[in-house]
Amino acid sequence: MRRTASVESVSFTTVGQCLGNPAEGLTHAYCVGIEDLAALERYMHDPVHLAGDPEIIPHLAKISIGPDLSDDMAPELAGEVMALHEKKAAMYPEWAAQLEPLLEIQVASVPSDRS
Repeated sequence: MRRTASVESVSFTTVGQCLGNPAEGLTHAYCVGIEDLAALERYMHDPVHLAGDPEIIPHLAKISIGPDLSDDMAPELAGEVMALHEKKAAMYPEWAAQLEPLLEIQVASVPSDRS
C-alpha cells in the first residue's frame, strides 16, 4: 500500500489502522490526497498501482472506497469520481471481478446498490 501511495499523482498519504466502528469490519485505512480528477485518473492507472492491486486484494475481506471528502465543492464531483472507477472496471475486467465481492462504495451523492 505504501508503494502504491508513493506514485507521482499522490500529494500526501497515510496508511495505518482504521479507527472507525469495529462492527463495520474495517481494520486498516489507506488515505491518499490527490489534487484533481486528472491526477486521480493517473493514480488509478499508474503501473505501480495496477501492479499493487493483485498483491493487496487477496488479503482483504472487505474494501470501502470513497472519496470521503474534497475541497472541490462541485456537486457533480462524486459522479465524476464514480465514472472514473467504472471506466477502470471496464478496462480491467479481471481486476473488477476480483474487487467486486469485497467492494463497498461510499460516495454520498451517488446511489450505490453495493453498500
